[in-house]
Amino acid sequence: MGTSLLRRDIRNYLIAIEGIDGSGKTTVAKIVVEKLREWGYPATYTYEPFDKRFVEILEREGPLLGPIFEALVMAADRYYHIERVIKPALEGGDTVVLDRYHYSSIAYQGARGADVEWIKKLNAFVIKPDLAIYLDIPPRVGVLRKRKAWEVMEKRKLGYLERIDLLSNVRELYLRLVGEGELVYVDANRGLEDVIREVLSLIKEKLGIRG
Repeated sequence: MGTSLLRRDIRNYLIAIEGIDGSGKTTVAKIVVEKLREWGYPATYTYEPFDKRFVEILEREGPLLGPIFEALVMAADRYYHIERVIKPALEGGDTVVLDRYHYSSIAYQGARGADVEWIKKLNAFVIKPDLAIYLDIPPRVGVLRKRKAWEVMEKRKLGYLERIDLLSNVRELYLRLVGEGELVYVDANRGLEDVIREVLSLIKEKLGIRG
């Protein structure tokens, strides 16, 4: 899925951190950036959805127009993000750590009914990450951890059990991506220190980073 970016400097990488709401991916991604910098690797933290104009459209129209519309808007935002932020950072020698990437579209819009294979084709322009990590937690834990997820779902008039069912479907699609070799599994239903330790170990092992 996607194409690799040609780079002269083997010390820069593209790393994606994925997970359902409440999995801790934002915290983990930011700590990874801090550690990379400590190890002497210039690093950039960024996230999706990225541009506030696309976010406003998603928040206003997404609940009304549904997952196909959301996937289209997310893909447009992602293309903008790649061209304006990710490519320039990589070409400048930075390792880029992403808090969500196209896997989120597959999982979230796929869970709400958009065709998964269509979403993959829609995102064929992405730069393939050197490493993509999935932080796994039970959906009930995610809902309890992330109040904002409740607020978004309230706009879609989803009750508690419906929210759990939705996140269960999202998790199932993430796990399918793990099974396909697109994502590397990390159990995030434990202490943050343990999660960080495993994530950093994976980065060192997979990318040959010494630090």
